[in-house]
Amino acid sequence: MEQLFGLNPQLIQDTIIAACAILFLFALMSYLLFNPAKKMLKDRQERIKNDIDTARKDREEASAVKKEYDQKLKGIEKEAEEILSEARQKALKNEARIVDEAKEEAARIIKRANEEALLEKKRVMDEAKQEMITIASMMAGKVVAAAINTSVQDTLVEETLKELGESTWQS
Repeated sequence: MEQLFGLNPQLIQDTIIAACAILFLFALMSYLLFNPAKKMLKDRQERIKNDIDTARKDREEASAVKKEYDQKLKGIEKEAEEILSEARQKALKNEARIVDEAKEEAARIIKRANEEALLEKKRVMDEAKQEMITIASMMAGKVVAAAINTSVQDTLVEETLKELGESTWQS
């Protein structure tokens, strides 16, 4: 009889030996190849997890640093405003000081000009008095020439001076 699928003892023995060989090879391959591959995959997985954790920490640190820099920028803007405000105040103070100094200088110049005008007025009055004295002397000389005595001459000079007086020259 011919069998479609012949189960003879040789086939069963070869199948059992082949199965044992496959199991042995599977165990050997598992030990030699699968375990290192599993270890490599596990190490890679841990490295990726560590990289993700590190990236998350770096991102949080970067966010914190960014917030800090934003606050510093706001502080710098406020500081810049304060500096500009102080500069404006100093400029206004300098302006006021310069205007005050200019007013003081103008007042000194006006005062000096008035004093010089008074001195010039006194000098002109003194010159006029001298000229009047000279004129009076010349008149007295003419009068003396007309034979007037010294007492009359003194009287004429004193009367002329009294007539001319201080009030005439001060106006």
